[in-house]
Amino acid sequence: MKEPKNSSNQNIRAEGYIPFTQLAAYGAGGIIPIALFNVAGILVGLMGNISLGLSAFWLGFILIIPRIWDALSDPIIGHISDNTRTRWGRRRPYLLVGGILVSITFVIMWWIPKGEMVQAWFPTESSYHAFQLVYILFTLLLFFTAVNIFEIPHGALGMEMTTDYHARTRLFSAKSFVGNLFAMSTPWLFAIATMEVFKGPGGNEADGMRYVSLMIAAILIPLSFWWFFKLREPGFQKVSKQEKTHFWKDMKLVVSNRNFVMLTLTVFTLAMGFNFVQLLGSYIPIFYVFGGDKVAGATMLGINGTVWAITGVLAVFPLNWISPKLGKRNTLIIAMVLMSLAQLSKIVCYNPHYPYLIVIPTVLLSAGMLFFFTLGSSMVGDICDEDELNTGKRSEGSYYAIFWWFIKMGTALASFVAGALIVFTMFDEAQVTKVDSLQGNIRELRSKVQIWNGDHGFKGTTASLLETTKKQCADALDESKIYVNFLEKESIKKENESNQNIAKYQIDRKSALQNALTITKSTVFGLEHIQSQLETLGSQPSDSAVIRLSNEAVSLTLQTKFEKAKMNSFELISHLNSKSLESKLIKKEETDKHYNLIMQEITGVRDRIADIQTTSSLASLDKDLGIIEKEIMPLTQQTPYTLLMMRIVEIGLPFLLSLVSIFFVLKYSLTEKRSHEIKELLKQRNSERSNGENSEIEPSIV
Repeated sequence: MKEPKNSSNQNIRAEGYIPFTQLAAYGAGGIIPIALFNVAGILVGLMGNISLGLSAFWLGFILIIPRIWDALSDPIIGHISDNTRTRWGRRRPYLLVGGILVSITFVIMWWIPKGEMVQAWFPTESSYHAFQLVYILFTLLLFFTAVNIFEIPHGALGMEMTTDYHARTRLFSAKSFVGNLFAMSTPWLFAIATMEVFKGPGGNEADGMRYVSLMIAAILIPLSFWWFFKLREPGFQKVSKQEKTHFWKDMKLVVSNRNFVMLTLTVFTLAMGFNFVQLLGSYIPIFYVFGGDKVAGATMLGINGTVWAITGVLAVFPLNWISPKLGKRNTLIIAMVLMSLAQLSKIVCYNPHYPYLIVIPTVLLSAGMLFFFTLGSSMVGDICDEDELNTGKRSEGSYYAIFWWFIKMGTALASFVAGALIVFTMFDEAQVTKVDSLQGNIRELRSKVQIWNGDHGFKGTTASLLETTKKQCADALDESKIYVNFLEKESIKKENESNQNIAKYQIDRKSALQNALTITKSTVFGLEHIQSQLETLGSQPSDSAVIRLSNEAVSLTLQTKFEKAKMNSFELISHLNSKSLESKLIKKEETDKHYNLIMQEITGVRDRIADIQTTSSLASLDKDLGIIEKEIMPLTQQTPYTLLMMRIVEIGLPFLLSLVSIFFVLKYSLTEKRSHEIKELLKQRNSERSNGENSEIEPSIV
């Protein structure tokens, strides 16, 4: 009994052998769906909220639209790919075009227009935020379409490259392996984007991602050509003779397959739960574990992401051992158990005193997700074999497209719900962005002080000091004039007296604006006076004249930035005061205490900024500004209620969805034994057809 079974399996393995070069080339295609797709889905929402100050609710709302379009376009692209007939095959052309389009749209997505021209078109903060949301929506639609053009044919190609039951798992394991290998770097993108070399002295993480995206595009474009020229479609000659089918007929056949329906329902619930973890899990390390310190939180996210990717790479090996032993369905159940345990472990592992405990649920969740996504794609291939036995046609593109449709619909629903839940947790993105603006002002001030104190400032030659003075005066004058225009426009805005608190805020703000306007106008006058004196120095100015004018210029070139910092500290205090009043109205004492504590800290920061003398020594200025910068960093800390609700949502919802998915997978009936029977029946039928064709040809030859 055993010998025929072993012999059969050996024959199947020989026929399904995949050369290493093909395995590597196909596996490298995992970079786009595993790494880039997740980067776009997670970082756009995170940075849009905490870097650009956009509403989490509206971000969640606009993020669902590209995902719905993404899901709807999957079956269309799958059907088009199934019915494509070119000299290069029906999959490979889409790998080249899709890969290049992904590279281009990924870059465009991060280059949100800004500057004076855009501010002229959208003068108010609300109108500019609306423009940013529309831009993000439009570019995400383009990006997700490009990902689909690549991923659906790529996934379908994987099902065609081998007919062996376990070789198919190894092929999709290679895709997961290389995708996760590349994904080791993607969690660090947020941390890299926070580096000054990418974002600039006064920039934020969204500015840094502009240049990070260019580096990623430079990697993807050459890979697109490699995929096109290296990969082959072994079954294309046979499929090219297959009659083209109608879209709705294909869809009807796909959704009538019971095993496929059970698998996709499993996928839908797990994808939804996983996306809750991805979206909300980025907030918890930053705002709970590290108390609002984005740099420390970003570093932890990078470490956590690297652990995730390493686990995903290593988990490929036990998967390829466990799956043949226990079967795909049982291995999938193990994956769900691992994911459930990961969620439960977070109750203990989300701990500000021991931040590195976060890696424990990460290891469990990564292994579970690797098992799930790899086996899911492999099981779709088995279902395609079952479908071929029943219909006589291969429709990998349509099946793979519907499979991903359910994943993306789960992701889309989770994106919208997550945005609404972030609002429900009362996360204060305005507080975060206002603190970021103030911190940006202080960093810009330190950068200017360091320029004056550097090799081209007072420590350099007279010529370099003169050049520094001219440049710094010109830059400061331009900045001051722009700020004067801004202050004048803000000063003449109509007051809204419908609310007593708002009316008081507007009166105080108008007073602060007038004070800043007076000082900035005086700064403009002083800078223009120094510029005129610099022009009269001649070609060989005396050292004493240059030093005198440089000393006068230092405080003036810093003054406008100080005024911006004072104004931003006023806006932050006013915002915190309004949130404190809201807390009192709804009788949330802990929240009220939180805002009062933050207000005390920011008031102290504002007073220290006001006390700084721009005429002090440059070394003293740099030291004072460094102290203030450190004091500002933790001011993004959120309320106890927000942090508690975030943890409840991020832990509880995915756990419940994991339990639901186990119910669906138990209804899946395509066992390993049945899959081998289908393979043998297909092999027998194809052999009979081949013999029939040969017998028809023989008389004509004779």
